[in-house]
Amino acid sequence: MSDNTYTPPEVWTWESASGGKFASTNRPIAGPTHDKELPQGKHPFQLHSLATPNGVKVTVMLEELLAAGHDAEYDAWLINIGEGDQFGSGFVEINPNSKIPALVDRTGDTPLRVFESGSILMHLAEKFDAFLPREGPVRTEVINWLMWQMGSAPYLGGGFGHFYAYAPEKWQYPIDRFAMETKRQLDVLDRQLAERPYIAGDDYSIADIAIWPWYGQLCLGRLYSAATFLDVESYKNVMAWARKIDARPAVQRGRMVNRSFGEPHMQLHERHSAEDFETKTQDKIGEHA
Repeated sequence: MSDNTYTPPEVWTWESASGGKFASTNRPIAGPTHDKELPQGKHPFQLHSLATPNGVKVTVMLEELLAAGHDAEYDAWLINIGEGDQFGSGFVEINPNSKIPALVDRTGDTPLRVFESGSILMHLAEKFDAFLPREGPVRTEVINWLMWQMGSAPYLGGGFGHFYAYAPEKWQYPIDRFAMETKRQLDVLDRQLAERPYIAGDDYSIADIAIWPWYGQLCLGRLYSAATFLDVESYKNVMAWARKIDARPAVQRGRMVNRSFGEPHMQLHERHSAEDFETKTQDKIGEHA
C-alpha cells in the first residue's frame, strides 16, 4: 500500500485532474465541442456506436433479431471515442450524455432517438415482440436482471477495469475494493445460473444480451486481461453460460460490428448489410477494393 495521501482541495478544478489512458474522453461539462453531422444510411435503424461492451449489447440484439427473421436491418456507424466523435453536434443531438451507443429509429413518421443501451434493448424487444415476454412474472424477472446489469457494470468497468488496467498508477486499495465487488457480482450470477440455462429462466432474453458483453467476455478473457486475477474458472455456471452465448452466430457477428481494435478479421468498422461480414472486415478490405 502506498504511503501517499491525497488531500482534496476546497474546490475541485478540471486542471487538477490526473491523466490515464482515457483522459481525453472525459470532461466535467456536457454539450458538443464541434459541429459534425451524422451520416445516414438507407435502413430504418441507424446505430452510432463502438464495440465496447455497451455497444456490443445493441449489435448483438440487432443481429439476433435478424437471425430470428425480423425486419430489423440497420446501418451501424463507427463512433471513435478516442477521437472525440461522441462530442460532435450530431451525436450530442441524439444522445445529450455523449456516450455510445445511440440509435435513431426511422420506422415511424418522426425519427425517434433512443439512447442508453438498456433503453435500446427494451425498445427493440418491445417493437419486435422478441427476447422479452409481453407480461407476467417472467417479464419482470428479465427486467430485474437488465436493471441489475445497468447498475452493476459500472463497478466492473469504471471501477475494477479502470484501476486494474487503465489508471496511470497501480493502487492497491481501489483494485482490492473493486475486485471484491466484481467477484461478488460473479457469485451473484453463478448462483442465479446454477438452476437455469439463462439469466432470467428457461429462455434467452435481453437480460443475457445485456449481461454477456460485460461478464461473459470478462470470463472469456476479453476484458482487462483479468480472468486469472479474478479466478473466473471458479464460477463454473457463469463460464458454461458465457461459452454457450459466445457460440451463437448472431453474437459472433454482433461482436464484430463497430469494432476498431483487436484482430483485423474481427473488425467491421461499419455495417450496412449482412454481406459486409464477408467482404468488409479489416482483413478483407484490400482483397475487395
